[in-house]
Amino acid sequence: MNQTFTLKEKTKQIIVLLLPILITQLGMFSMVVFNTIMSGRYNSSDLAGVAIGTSIWSPVFNGISGIFLAVSPIAAQRFGQKKKEEVSFVVKNGIYLSVLITMIVVILGYFLLNPILNFMKLSPKVQDTAFDYLVGLSFGLLPLFIFNVLRSFIYALGKTRVIMIIMLLSLPINLVLNYVLIFGKFGFPELGGAGAGYATAITDWVFLAMTVYVIKKHEPFSSYSVFPNLKEFSWEYCQEILKIGVPMGLSVFFETTVFAIVTILLSKFNVTTIAAYQSALNVVSFIYMIPISISTALTVLVGFEVGAKRYKDAKQYSWLGVAIAVLIAIGTGLIVVAFRYQVAGLYSTEEAVINLTANFLIFALFFQISDAIQATAQAALRGYKDVNIAFIMTLVAYWLICLPTGYLLANFTNLGARGYWIGLTIGLLAAGIALSMRLIHIQKQKFNETVTGTIN
Repeated sequence: MNQTFTLKEKTKQIIVLLLPILITQLGMFSMVVFNTIMSGRYNSSDLAGVAIGTSIWSPVFNGISGIFLAVSPIAAQRFGQKKKEEVSFVVKNGIYLSVLITMIVVILGYFLLNPILNFMKLSPKVQDTAFDYLVGLSFGLLPLFIFNVLRSFIYALGKTRVIMIIMLLSLPINLVLNYVLIFGKFGFPELGGAGAGYATAITDWVFLAMTVYVIKKHEPFSSYSVFPNLKEFSWEYCQEILKIGVPMGLSVFFETTVFAIVTILLSKFNVTTIAAYQSALNVVSFIYMIPISISTALTVLVGFEVGAKRYKDAKQYSWLGVAIAVLIAIGTGLIVVAFRYQVAGLYSTEEAVINLTANFLIFALFFQISDAIQATAQAALRGYKDVNIAFIMTLVAYWLICLPTGYLLANFTNLGARGYWIGLTIGLLAAGIALSMRLIHIQKQKFNETVTGTIN
């Protein structure tokens, strides 16, 4: 990651960071797909159990991962300030936090998992599979959380291709492990859907082993001495990570749970509507990886420039990232709308489901644009380490605008399930506008600080 001087150079640097992150995101998405497809090939009960387990785990994982993502803007700012030793301290204490949070999650899971599953009133077979799948996943919590800390460190240095290579090397391992543990091949036990959880956990250990090896043996990572003096615990650094990471994690958690709640609310509609919504949401979730990848790169780049006190460059990166995300959202959205019936046909052979999915995908175009604005504006704010106000803004948008608006439109107008798409779009657009205004405010503050410092 280097200092840039023109918009062309900045655009190139965003793309250089973005593409490996996007491929990594697609790789992680593929692991979920492997779990789902192979469990479905085993039998429908195991597929349902894995789906239930994933729906419970995803909000928790996304929320906790948000905490560890705080390592990126903090380390990027220290990197921009050329405070190499402090970068190492941030990473080391991020590892300590990952161990602590793993213990908390395991303890809470021990006491809460069965009550949650019992409350859902599942069939015994589905409930057993969901429980065993989540137990399998739990063996990978520690390496997964440490990996997220180390990944954030690597991203902070702008070396995003490293994680991409690790992901691409690990995917075949995950695929083979799913096959042998779900179906009981080559002498391994036949675990059904639960095997997908254990396969994922083993893959998490592979992720961690490869990442540790790279950091210890290869420059520029080895020069930071992250592991030799791992005993250097500092509550001050942990507090800094939590101060930024907790609002980030909660923001991601509440965004994820909004979609889970909409799915639950849609259960009152017929099977065709539910299937069409899930199909359209899957398409949108897949495309959403692009703005998410831009956001990850943007947080690092803005943090790097803010750390170096190049506030003009940080501002240019911020709005360049927003613009790129919106343009891509418009482009991909128009392609999906143009081929909506063909896309819908990938998910179902029933004409009613295809037609309704195609209809939902029209609304998804505007949803994607709104989501691109809010995701990248929020990412830029994270680069400035401004997260508390952003969290409140997103909380209001998700829970006081998205859900109530969607519920009212879906249940008190003729829109039906389409009302939820409109509600989600309006809420995300409100978040995008509010976060953009906050970003403008922060940038003006930094500009005034520069002017005041120059005068003094």
